[in-house]
Amino acid sequence: MLLFQLIQLLLSDPLQFVVAIIILIIPLLISITVHEWAHGFTAYKFGDPTPQLQGRLSFNPFAHLDPVGTLMLFIVGIGWAKPVEINPNNIIDKPKLMMVAFAGPLSNFILAFIFSLVLYFFVVSFSTDPFTQGNGLIMLAIMLFGMIIRINIALGIFNLLPIPPLDGSNIIANLLPDKLARSYYNLAPFGFPILLILLISGGLSYIFNFARLVQQYMLVFIDYLFFNVLPGEFGQT
Repeated sequence: MLLFQLIQLLLSDPLQFVVAIIILIIPLLISITVHEWAHGFTAYKFGDPTPQLQGRLSFNPFAHLDPVGTLMLFIVGIGWAKPVEINPNNIIDKPKLMMVAFAGPLSNFILAFIFSLVLYFFVVSFSTDPFTQGNGLIMLAIMLFGMIIRINIALGIFNLLPIPPLDGSNIIANLLPDKLARSYYNLAPFGFPILLILLISGGLSYIFNFARLVQQYMLVFIDYLFFNVLPGEFGQT
């Protein structure tokens, strides 16, 4: 369990514990905050004031964190933020409801690409500078940017799984006739047990491994666009 691993690290190497917290907590806060904000902002733009009235159009992480969901993330490895509530009566069209659901994962993919650009130019700027090579803060920044990219890709893919109450289920439900959609939502009580089984069986690890692969190819693609100026081993960072 992540919580026990962090406690063991704290007791054995406090400095590495601080580094681990920085590399883990900051990317999670950024990813979750932007994800939930995107849901609320899209719903607001489509005419639903509910997210604004509930204070969800904010980049303050505490406006989106769920205490139990955050605790479960560290205990079992699966957590959740406070869901952004919307009033479907204010958003009549199903395509718009689908866009509200898709806005969260899309925001994570956009954020991953933005930080890929940041990481790319960061490495370009410092990899050839002898005064900065081996600098601990620069290496920490590189690891932090890399983790932000991977977590955003993984979070985006994870939320597109068609398992209630994930965003993918809301996208699928709005593609179905109303009767089938209601039946589909009846699967919601089984959503968390299914996700827990995927976690225990190692199924969710494939998402993070795939996110790492996407990150590498994204950086290689950016490098190709900018004339291959990065060192050859960068694609494996």
